[in-house]
Amino acid sequence: MVFSKFTRTAAATLMAAGLLTSGAHAQDDPIKVGVIFPLSGGAGPQGEHVNWAIEAMAAMINEDGGVMGRQLELLSRDDESTPAVGVSRANELISEGVDVIIEGWNSPVTLAMQPVIARAGIMDITAISKADPILSGEGNPLAVRLNSSNAQDGAVVAQFIADEGAKRIAFLTENDAYGTGAQASIEGALEEMGYEYEKVAEELFPFEQADFRVQLSNVKSADPDITIAINANEGLGMPAIIRQAKRSRLPGQLVAAVGTIAPSVIDIAGDAAEGLVGADIYFPTVEPFASNEANQRFIETTEEMHDYTPDKFMALGATALQVWAMAANEVESLEKEAVANRIRGGSFEDTILGDITFEENGQLKSNHYIFDVVDQKIVVRTDSN
Repeated sequence: MVFSKFTRTAAATLMAAGLLTSGAHAQDDPIKVGVIFPLSGGAGPQGEHVNWAIEAMAAMINEDGGVMGRQLELLSRDDESTPAVGVSRANELISEGVDVIIEGWNSPVTLAMQPVIARAGIMDITAISKADPILSGEGNPLAVRLNSSNAQDGAVVAQFIADEGAKRIAFLTENDAYGTGAQASIEGALEEMGYEYEKVAEELFPFEQADFRVQLSNVKSADPDITIAINANEGLGMPAIIRQAKRSRLPGQLVAAVGTIAPSVIDIAGDAAEGLVGADIYFPTVEPFASNEANQRFIETTEEMHDYTPDKFMALGATALQVWAMAANEVESLEKEAVANRIRGGSFEDTILGDITFEENGQLKSNHYIFDVVDQKIVVRTDSN
């Protein structure tokens, strides 16, 4: 059983406030929030960062009076980027009596956990996992997702390919629900646009892979105009692709799939990331986020607690908790259906991401921004959105 440092800290704080004593009334007990992300392995560092962000948001919510007057207690688990482990961790949190679970780095893990959490009657919010079936209603009829979907992302990448006039396209694709779904969305969007191109290479690999020299050699021999790298393993796989692509002198432009390049990836990849192109939906110090008071407070709180400036993934995790708290306070209930129905198809003002709206199927509507990596920094193109 894995408990993060912030879980112990939150519990200690609540104990000091007298909220965890045996004599407390039920209505004064803390609300338990389950958090499931990878805290070990290739995606471990990023998962830990998302936990930091959710901790910061919980501190902000508690400071503002909590949810229906009750403080939040966070219970964190490590899914190890493995579906079976994720299901086991979900069952642990269900037995702990959590009222909501915020999860989702790897799509296969999310898809495995969804029906388990749904059957338990607990609100389940996916922060990051992108696979389109997450919102199909099969695993969770009341699904909610913060990150942009593969379908949304595919349209953005396809438009970039068309704008660049690239005709020879190669794919380096993670071989799972996320990766193959992302590639299919890009190709589907290109077909819908009527854009003519040739897929000159397609190399598939498992999530855990870190040596891409064979795949890159095959792609290089195909002489692509653009190579799309689709890899959610940001602690290991994506930085390795970037470094090895540079060493192999891969021709054409390397383009990272939407949302796979955080500052931490660039730090690991180093100089090899220079000239990389990507796209994303949140940047802490770029408008319209830079002047957003809720975002400013979130950044300040996160930096105070962990000396770390939040990235997109952290913002999504924190916004998931923020929106759930807003909805629960508004409907004055922790009941799953009431809260989910307020979020799905609903709008919220003054969130970390600004004023936001969810589609009827629970998908957050997002704006995308194309960026380049210049001097190991993300530089947003002013004409993108």
